[in-house]
Amino acid sequence: MELDIKNYKCPSCSAPLRYDGPTEKLVCDFCDSSYTIEEIKAIYAEQYHEEDQPQPSAPTEDAGYNEQLPAGMKVFNCTSCGAQLVVDETTAASACPYCGNATVLMDQLDGSFKPDYVVPFKLTKQQAEETLKQFYNGKKFLPRAFANNNHISEIKGVYVPFWLYDGQAEGDMTFNAENTRQYKEGDYRIIEHSHFRVHRRGTLDFERVPVDASSKMPDAHMDAIEPFDYSTIKPFSSAYLPGFLAEKYDEDDRKCVDRARMRMENSTLSEIRSTVTGYESVSTAGQHVEVRFNPAKYALLPVWMLHTKWNNQDFLFAMNGQTGKMVGDLPVDKGKMVAWFAGIAVPLMAILGFFLLR
Repeated sequence: MELDIKNYKCPSCSAPLRYDGPTEKLVCDFCDSSYTIEEIKAIYAEQYHEEDQPQPSAPTEDAGYNEQLPAGMKVFNCTSCGAQLVVDETTAASACPYCGNATVLMDQLDGSFKPDYVVPFKLTKQQAEETLKQFYNGKKFLPRAFANNNHISEIKGVYVPFWLYDGQAEGDMTFNAENTRQYKEGDYRIIEHSHFRVHRRGTLDFERVPVDASSKMPDAHMDAIEPFDYSTIKPFSSAYLPGFLAEKYDEDDRKCVDRARMRMENSTLSEIRSTVTGYESVSTAGQHVEVRFNPAKYALLPVWMLHTKWNNQDFLFAMNGQTGKMVGDLPVDKGKMVAWFAGIAVPLMAILGFFLLR
């Protein structure tokens, strides 16, 4: 079996190109040339027209070797240095660790796996590293040794597959509300309770609600780095991929739709609830939301994944490659936590003792 491979190389020196987010161009680190996406697409379109076929595919190793690979893995040869590379079945873009040659596996981006859109990377690897350091600041219970001695063991920019859902949610809610009024009549103090039955109904439109479509990615991290700015969304082109990893989806839109529905339902209920004002207490008596979906769109969105090691533990962080929003798991210094709570408890006990002894 052969893999359909596309390599974006510098037209000036044939070195690998990479997409540079800050300049929004494909750049060559060897001769400092740079090209717009449109220029590269035009150059490659001309090459394809002249050859009347895509670039030559890189053959996989013989069947005997493939039989030794773990299930779901693929092997191909780097078209630049000839090194043998192994990727898993969801990888759509990679880079040779020996020569840096960026490779796009076009087979992974064909047919139903071809994305509709891509949001290009805006922030660099260096910016991701700096943002992680800033992320540590202000964390009260973070061990000091973690911030000082923790080292990034791996950092990679990944175009993560997402489904984007458009839809309309119609919500219907009923509330029990109450107001209380106190007043005096002669020698009597009157407390008057007024009870209300409140009904609200409304419709909310949603556009491009994202749900990550890769089983590899932690859903909580992917949800937390939102939102993405869709003003920079582009029709998909593989020219945005060089220099980054890319994954194809392994969870289809039908599997992911329940997560989108839940988010739309929760947002609709929250918006309706926010309209019930002017009451001292409000409780929900009943609720129902109906969501209607339009066909989902498939997009690749930019994420920096950072792995660190400390005390023989792995810590994973994710950063929005467009906005810089960072999330991740941090260790807790139990000594700091105990000291902090003790610092609060002692003054409270002193105040309580003062009033008890009066």
